Amino acid sequence: MSITSEQALKAVTETLTEGVSRGLKPLSAIVLDAGGHPLAFQRADGASPGRYAIAHGKAYGAVMLGMTGSAQMKRAEDQHYFMTAANGVFGGAVVPVPGGILIRDDAGAVIGALGVTGDTSDNDAEAGLAALKAAGLSGEA
Repeated sequence: MSITSEQALKAVTETLTEGVSRGLKPLSAIVLDAGGHPLAFQRADGASPGRYAIAHGKAYGAVMLGMTGSAQMKRAEDQHYFMTAANGVFGGAVVPVPGGILIRDDAGAVIGALGVTGDTSDNDAEAGLAALKAAGLSGEA
C-alpha cells in the first residue's frame, strides 16, 4: 500500500483545519512518501515561510529513521551523538522533535510521514494525528 495523492492532500488540509478548530497558531503540514519525497504541502495564512523546512525536517527524520519525532527527541536527549551523526548523514535535514508522524499501512509498514509545525511540538503532533485519522490513514507520533 502507498499513500495516494488524494490522501496526502486531505491529510495536510485536515491538519490546518484541526489547528484552527483547536485554536492553535497557524500550522504548516507536509506528507512525504516512504522514500522521503513530498506528496503534498500546505501552509496556513499567517504561518511563516520557514515552516516548510521545519515540517519537512520533522517528516523526513521520521520516514528516514523509522522513528517518530518524539522518539527522535528522546534519542537525542539520551544519545545526542547518534542524532547528531544521523542528521549529518542526512545533510542536516532532520528536525528531531514531536510533529514528525509515521504513517503506517495495515500491516504496520512505514508508507510515509506527516510533518506538522507552527504551534508547540506536542500540539503539532496531536493535530496531525487527528488529521491522518480523518484522511483514512494510520499515524504514530
